[in-house]
Amino acid sequence: MTSGAGAPGPVGPSAASTGAAARLRPHPSASLILVDRSSSICRILVGRRGSGHVFMPDLYVVPGGRRDPRDHALPFARDLHPQVLARLQRDGRRLLSAASARALALAAARELLEETGLGLSAGPAQAPDLSCLRYIARAVTPPGAPRRFDNRFFAAFIDECSIDDRQMKDSDELTDLRWLAIDALETVKMPEILLAVLGDLKKSLESDRSLPFGSDVCVYTNRNGAFLRRRL
Repeated sequence: MTSGAGAPGPVGPSAASTGAAARLRPHPSASLILVDRSSSICRILVGRRGSGHVFMPDLYVVPGGRRDPRDHALPFARDLHPQVLARLQRDGRRLLSAASARALALAAARELLEETGLGLSAGPAQAPDLSCLRYIARAVTPPGAPRRFDNRFFAAFIDECSIDDRQMKDSDELTDLRWLAIDALETVKMPEILLAVLGDLKKSLESDRSLPFGSDVCVYTNRNGAFLRRRL
């Protein structure tokens, strides 16, 4: 998509477009952080978003995306851990139904498969196993961004969810897929919010490498331009 840089007009966005961006409601979305703990230093799967993307172009991110209506009806092999499902349902001002909370996890699993070729199952045609997912963070895009998301971050260990990284492949959404040491995040360009989430995940793994299902969930928001972080 071109920006029309050669056309006459104001340099910055118009007041109308700025106001419209500020009024955007965050869309529910989900991301999945795959963790390889086979060595002393855990590694995270990341990929680079293309320069043509409106949201976070040319940045390294973890697989994820917007929750679709169809995610509510997707099959699954095993359900979320009860503690994970309960936290997802009660992490906001209103109680989510079990189906809506589960759809977030299913969206994360679907995006992982679409963006990397990796599935949370023993085979590409099988329903995902959600029982290995930990719910670790929630982040809401600040007002004014061209896209806004109310994103839940899940984490999963590849040794618990039958991940075969020989199936890994680039996609239209993510390229240059790589396993990045969690203590070397500064070697690629990442969004600040993802750095914050992964930084807190690193501390949690240092505290308990099993990352218990009932661990605290970090919530990241922005109020009047100030970055806020709290734990559920």
